[in-house]
Amino acid sequence: QVRLVESGGGLVQTGGSLRLSCLASGRTFSDHLMGWFRQAPGKEREFVAGISWTGSSTVYADSVKGRFTISRDNANYTVYLQMNSLKPEDMAVYYCAAKREFTVKIPTAPGEYHYWGQGTQVTVSS
Repeated sequence: QVRLVESGGGLVQTGGSLRLSCLASGRTFSDHLMGWFRQAPGKEREFVAGISWTGSSTVYADSVKGRFTISRDNANYTVYLQMNSLKPEDMAVYYCAAKREFTVKIPTAPGEYHYWGQGTQVTVSS
């Protein structure tokens, strides 16, 4: 069982930056690949970024490539999402997710992930 708690969301102007954090409970954090998803009102939850259990492999949605960076600190049970050059269309609730998986193939479908956090709101003003 992995419990995930996101933090770091807030209000930022267009072009600004935020760093989201996801703190995981449990000693098996390093056994899990991690993903960030987001969901805007009236829209489906969509994949943003993912990172393998070692951190050696990352995947990004085309919409955030070059602006967002996912990283992880296994010693501190934390995964991060650095978001730069934020746009109004990035505004959503951002969720951290975990899947126990030892391969470098990172799934992008929400249904592939076993554990979810409660989400953190990111608001981008234009």
